[in-house]
Amino acid sequence: MTQTEAAAVRTQIVVEAPIERAFNVFTEQFGDFKPPEHNLLQAAIAETIFEPRVGGHIYDRGVDGSECRWARVLIYQPPDRVVFSWDISPQWQIETDPDNTSEVEVRFVAETPTRTRLELEHRNIDRHGSGWQAVAEGVADDAGWPLYLARYAALVSEGS
Repeated sequence: MTQTEAAAVRTQIVVEAPIERAFNVFTEQFGDFKPPEHNLLQAAIAETIFEPRVGGHIYDRGVDGSECRWARVLIYQPPDRVVFSWDISPQWQIETDPDNTSEVEVRFVAETPTRTRLELEHRNIDRHGSGWQAVAEGVADDAGWPLYLARYAALVSEGS
C-alpha cells in the first residue's frame, strides 16, 4: 500500500432517495446523524451547524453557547459534491494551521431516480503530521465514518 493510499479512508453507502434529498439530508441535517459523543466542547452539543456555502464552516454549538468550528467548507456543489476540511489534530483538538488538515470529499451519484450512492473519501490524512495514523484509524473505525453513514442512511430512510 502506498503512502497516498494509506493516508486516505474511503467508504460508501447506497440510500433509497433521490440525489437532491440525499444531498440535502447530508448537509442540512448533519447534526441529526453526527454522534453526540463526538464532541470537542466542554459542554454537551446543542446543535451542529453545516453552513451551506464555500467558506462556511461545520461547527458544534454547546448548550452553554460555546462553539467549536472543526471544519471549513471548501467546495459546495449541490446535489453532487461537497468537500470540507478536517481541522482536528491527532490529539483530537482543533488544528488551526490549514496546512496540517485533511479533506473529506462526499460525492452523490444517482444510481436511479430514487436511489443514490454516497461516496466518502477522507484524504491527505498524513498532512496532520506526527500521529496521523491515529486519525486514519479513528475515522475508518466502526465509530468513525461508518457510524456517521449508518446513522445518515437511517435518517434518509425515515423521511422516505
